[in-house]
Amino acid sequence: MTNAKDKLMIDRLAAAAREGKISRRSFMNYSVAAGMTASAATGLWGTTAKAAPAKGGTFRLGAHDGNTSDTHDPGTYVTFAMIQLAHTFRAYLTLIEPDGSLGPDVASEWSATPDAKEWTFKINDRATFHSGGKVTANDVIASMNHHRGEASTSAAKALLADVEDLVDNGDNSVTFKLGSGNADLPWLMTDYHLPIIPANEDGTANWQSGDGCGPYKLDNAEFGVSYSLTRHEEWHLEGAYFDAVEITVLNDPNARQTALVTGDVDAITQLELKTLALLQRDPNIEIDNVPSAAAITMPMLIDQAPFDNVDVRNALKLAVNREELIEKIAFGAATVGNDFHHSPAMPYWPDDIPQREYDPEQAKALLKNAGAEGLTVNLSVADSVYSGAVDMCVLYAEHAKAAGITINVQREPNDGYYSDVWLKKPWCAVQWGARPTPDVMYSLAYKDDAAWNESHWKNPRFNELLRAAKAELDEAKRAEMYREMAMLARDDGGTVIPFFPNFVYARRKNVMHGENLAASWQMDGARAASRWWFEG
Repeated sequence: MTNAKDKLMIDRLAAAAREGKISRRSFMNYSVAAGMTASAATGLWGTTAKAAPAKGGTFRLGAHDGNTSDTHDPGTYVTFAMIQLAHTFRAYLTLIEPDGSLGPDVASEWSATPDAKEWTFKINDRATFHSGGKVTANDVIASMNHHRGEASTSAAKALLADVEDLVDNGDNSVTFKLGSGNADLPWLMTDYHLPIIPANEDGTANWQSGDGCGPYKLDNAEFGVSYSLTRHEEWHLEGAYFDAVEITVLNDPNARQTALVTGDVDAITQLELKTLALLQRDPNIEIDNVPSAAAITMPMLIDQAPFDNVDVRNALKLAVNREELIEKIAFGAATVGNDFHHSPAMPYWPDDIPQREYDPEQAKALLKNAGAEGLTVNLSVADSVYSGAVDMCVLYAEHAKAAGITINVQREPNDGYYSDVWLKKPWCAVQWGARPTPDVMYSLAYKDDAAWNESHWKNPRFNELLRAAKAELDEAKRAEMYREMAMLARDDGGTVIPFFPNFVYARRKNVMHGENLAASWQMDGARAASRWWFEG
């Protein structure tokens, strides 16, 4: 070590290791940066690190938002139950660590050319499929090609639109060749649609088998009902402390919370927030409340009347009292939205954009200008969208009355909501999971040709900026592009965004986890099964 400052850093790292507050990977990186040799850092870790959690037990999770229409095709993943399952039995090139940083998964390392047009991912030599056999470059290429090409119906097609070629380098690595630079490509590889699955002999992806290379092997799947898994002993990363995992779909929030209180499950997703205070008084329950970049959106199909008029769209954005929704529906566990899908939890946050306020008089004026005074519209929603989602829409309808707007709240069935309502009915409520960067979010939901362009919004300037920002390496210029895109979405787009909800979920007291929880998805980035453990 080189000086007293480095010595102080080493001492702090050692303390963090003793307390189990730092991963081995981070410990090694910081120790070497502080002047230690790799061998010395390894020795220090071995003498100071807190013992790894003991393995054992069956982790029983009660999960919301599962549909009987779910499938193993990763291009069709849409419900949270499938996202949770995917991160339990499948694996990705990269992953989001509990502290929000980007980490390795199937790819042990990656690098780019200076223009970010070529990215090479080295495959972890230890990565194996549950059916046997190592993960190869062919498997990675087949997994990515499943979402590419004219015939692809994958929701992730837009994310890989710039990929012109995928090359097997013959050394257990794959190079992505892009038409234009993309500084976010390694982050994009964490998208839940892009797991690594085995290749068939003809080069297509064998998704039908339910095979994977994740921490747990899928033994039984009854879509929309339950899933049974056992540990994959050859998993390539640390963790997977439970012997087995049982995921039960419990769409009804009361059923989920009852199952937790009675001990029928060990953890549940998405608490009913109005009962949060009651659960907090239960000595056997622990609550996790994690700020996130998840979003509640209310997309209007702008190619259908009356939403084809921008004044109508903006009137509806002005007719919602966001602060009251956060107070009465989210019980304070949310960040106010501003009608663009970019949250303070993402990089390049444009904090100087004026906050849109509740203004029913201005909404009235816009409707008069549009010839739409006395507007009546339907808003579809289901209980599974968000804790209190129906009440949220009913309260919004009350707000809108002051602007002369009648919102008819239509309560839809939980089962099939994302296949039968979202992207089909003219106006509905949706919950989006967090994405790591604005490029990923905008490419999925705002790009003109994206399969999940939920409002059918097509703004030429927005798409021009999206392409330019993706390849821009100057951080300041990139931030200014994202600011302009946010303004375009706010003032011309077809989506009301009332707030960004915290992830609020719960577990029995004997279920333990690390100091940090990933904010990319509920349940520690949907990786609770591989990161958590039972006490003792």
